[in-house]
Amino acid sequence: MAGSPSPLTTHVLNTGMGVPGSNMALSLHRQNPSTKVWSLITTGTTNDDGRCPGLITKEAFTAGVYRIRFETAQYWESLGETCFYPYAEIVFTINNSDQKYHIPLILSCFSYSTYRGS
Repeated sequence: MAGSPSPLTTHVLNTGMGVPGSNMALSLHRQNPSTKVWSLITTGTTNDDGRCPGLITKEAFTAGVYRIRFETAQYWESLGETCFYPYAEIVFTINNSDQKYHIPLILSCFSYSTYRGS
């Protein structure tokens, strides 16, 4: 998707070790407003900086309810650690698809948080 940045971005930060959350598998889903069933949009893996560029194109990004699922157990296992949360799902509503949305995941083995960035 060269030349057209995704209107939706994410960044994983491992605060327990003070490093980006690199090589974490994730998936992006959209909820059907009528049936409430989730549809997979894409899967990806965070890069060395903990980011996953190209999640969704501007054309495919419409108003609605979305979910990003981060595979945290696999991530911690790859580092030789265990964790309390086997995955983290962040569900959020997009009201204006003309805006840019940044959904970071800040985590340690026993906690995580997020916020809406820009």
